Amino acid sequence: MTAPDGRRIAIRRHMAEAPQAVIVAAHGMNDYGNAFYLAGPWFADRGVSLVALDQRGFGETPTRGRWPGTDAMADDLARLVRLVKAEQPDLPVYLLGVSMGGAVASVAAARHDLPVEGVILSGPAFWGWSKLNPVYRATLWTVAHVAPWYYLTGEGLRLLPSDNIEMLRALSRDKHMIRQTRVDAIYGLVTLMDDALAAASDIDEPVLVLFGEKDEIVPLAPVEAVVARLPGEKRFVRYGEGWHMLLRDLQRERVYMDIRTWMQDHMAPLPSGEEIPLPLRGQSVAATSASEDVASSANSGH
Repeated sequence: MTAPDGRRIAIRRHMAEAPQAVIVAAHGMNDYGNAFYLAGPWFADRGVSLVALDQRGFGETPTRGRWPGTDAMADDLARLVRLVKAEQPDLPVYLLGVSMGGAVASVAAARHDLPVEGVILSGPAFWGWSKLNPVYRATLWTVAHVAPWYYLTGEGLRLLPSDNIEMLRALSRDKHMIRQTRVDAIYGLVTLMDDALAAASDIDEPVLVLFGEKDEIVPLAPVEAVVARLPGEKRFVRYGEGWHMLLRDLQRERVYMDIRTWMQDHMAPLPSGEEIPLPLRGQSVAATSASEDVASSANSGH
């Protein structure tokens, strides 16, 4: 895909022989479009094509490692959705965002009038400035402005994103994965997550939110806060055996089945049986603590 500014964006396709719908997918931080190499074929075999992009600054884009900004990322994703719809005007199109991609998808859906039937957010990253521990917030701001080129590796955090160890080992050898992150990119990510928090109340499309109870990367509280803010039709699933990389976990087919069932009928019971009943708009999500302070989540290892 060529963006209006001439930037070339890599696209990865998993095409169904007789497609009944299309998913446009956005990957997470330091990942790239190959994040859907397991989900894509599964959906394609069942009549759903999946199209994913390498977001600017990631994968095979020429500015790999440099943060592109919220506007550019949301605009690229919106452009891809429109191109897919123009190619397949008679098919329903769904927007899928994973982790950081969930934040990008939320902003794109809120800011653009997208021709999509719904938005799917898997382990979405919503831990913005307003949810960040004040000490972390001040430290990150200072380092990003004094030494934006400084790299962090995450070594020593000992966070496990999935129970699929074979997949994680393959990722560790993947030359397109980013392993050293510039501090200004982390600063940009937190800003993006804050933009996504603000955008949630402007998403009009039906939304399916998916979260793993064993997620060690994204705190639950801000995700639940966003679910409560969504103004339209929404459903929330929390997988007891799910980790952060729900679409690549060992139990990933449970997640795939829920997504496919919801795409076919937004009101149908989900096969996993792990949906959380939602209260009326404006109230907190069931089983959510009253506090939205995620400092405890941060201190426990994020």
